[in-house]
Amino acid sequence: MNSIINNIEIIKAKTTKINDVDFDNLKFGHVFSDHMLECKFKDGEWQAPKVVPYQAINLDPSAKIFHYGQSVFEGMKAYKDTNENVWLFRPLENFKRLNISSKRLAIPELPENYFMDGLKTLLQVDNEWIPKKDGSSLYIRPFVFASGNGFHASPADEYTFIIACAPSGSYFSGKVRVLIEEKYSRSANGGVGFAKAGGNYAGQFYPTQLAIEKGYQQVIWTDDNTHEYIEEAGAMNIFVRINDTLITGPTSDRILDGITRKSIIQLAKAEGIPVEVRKLSVHEVVTAAKDGSLKEMFGAGTAAVISPIAGFGYKGEDFDLPEFEDTYASSLKKRITDIQTNKAKDPFGWRLKVE
Repeated sequence: MNSIINNIEIIKAKTTKINDVDFDNLKFGHVFSDHMLECKFKDGEWQAPKVVPYQAINLDPSAKIFHYGQSVFEGMKAYKDTNENVWLFRPLENFKRLNISSKRLAIPELPENYFMDGLKTLLQVDNEWIPKKDGSSLYIRPFVFASGNGFHASPADEYTFIIACAPSGSYFSGKVRVLIEEKYSRSANGGVGFAKAGGNYAGQFYPTQLAIEKGYQQVIWTDDNTHEYIEEAGAMNIFVRINDTLITGPTSDRILDGITRKSIIQLAKAEGIPVEVRKLSVHEVVTAAKDGSLKEMFGAGTAAVISPIAGFGYKGEDFDLPEFEDTYASSLKKRITDIQTNKAKDPFGWRLKVE
């Protein structure tokens, strides 16, 4: 039976898959909720969004997404507290970044109310899919792609915006070992590295696979010109602690303006942790590892929040990071996740209740 919430049409699924899901053993991104939000761009404007049953997408072989890669996405989470309230973490930042990415790839920008009202409506419809187990969440994937047809190398005339959801447990467990990249680049000046474009991630897979074959789990990306400066950790922003100072690179054409990244910077400063946003050379990191001043390295992103790094390899040499309690990684992750899940006060106004 169809209904309307927030002026958005809802077409309910005839059956639910939720009773077949083991919420105590959720793999990341493998199980999907009953519904998704869908919105089409055609005739020069975005059509009204609607919530529909989760389903396959029917595309013509000439759809331009297959040929010219016009595709951008976001990653978000919804959390349910002990009182069954549902919370989002800085969702407007995701909306703004989706449009920044879209603009760079010549994709029409979305109206804010389509994104926010559509997201809230979807979460209301699939409320029961939001896990309550500690460490779990409903991962939210908004994405836009070129669904218009044609082999001509030009922007499409039609696009599709979808929000799909996947209940998920913890994304990473344990620390990872990383390889500092000396040959391949994630992105370049003037390119699309700052955008959350699908092709950015496709280009990472091969160098990452080479690192895995050498016994590492991820790649530390360096600048495209000299490979002398640390930029990102796999698909995450990277932080390095030298003595008591937390250092991360500035955003640029090449580096994604991560929402977790900016939250960590703001939170660390509020906690009295010295923070420097500056270029960080591989030489400085290696030197700090050798003289003992390198205390921590960790990745930061939506899925894992913070992923500690146990050690790194560079030019055939491996370096181990020290193990100790009360790390910046553990304390900052707890502070952020406590805010996200309504276990602690939110002095920054980051948390949004879904009502």
